[in-house]
Amino acid sequence: QLKLVESGGGLVQAGSSLRLSCAASGRTFSQYAMGWFRQAPGKEREFVAAISWSGGNTYYADSVKGRFTISRDNAKNTVYLQMNSLKPEDTAVYYCAASITIYSDGSGNYNYWGQGTQVTVSS
Repeated sequence: QLKLVESGGGLVQAGSSLRLSCAASGRTFSQYAMGWFRQAPGKEREFVAAISWSGGNTYYADSVKGRFTISRDNAKNTVYLQMNSLKPEDTAVYYCAASITIYSDGSGNYNYWGQGTQVTVSS
């Protein structure tokens, strides 16, 4: 079992930045590709960003490309999501997820999920 715990969410104004963290424990973190997803009220969960197990490959949703950066520190068993130029439409609960197979935008490829952290962006 891989346990994932997100942190770093909060209430910010449009144009601000936040950095989310996701700490992993229980299994070998470096074996997993990692992803960030988000879910806004009344909407389906959507892909945000993903990173390969080594950190050498990343993939972003078009809606966040150029504003968000995913990274990981395998020595610290942590994946990050740096969010810049935040917009009100970025408001959602953000989840990190781990995949033993491949980094992708498909939620079905992920085996473990965190509980989520709330990000609220005011206009």
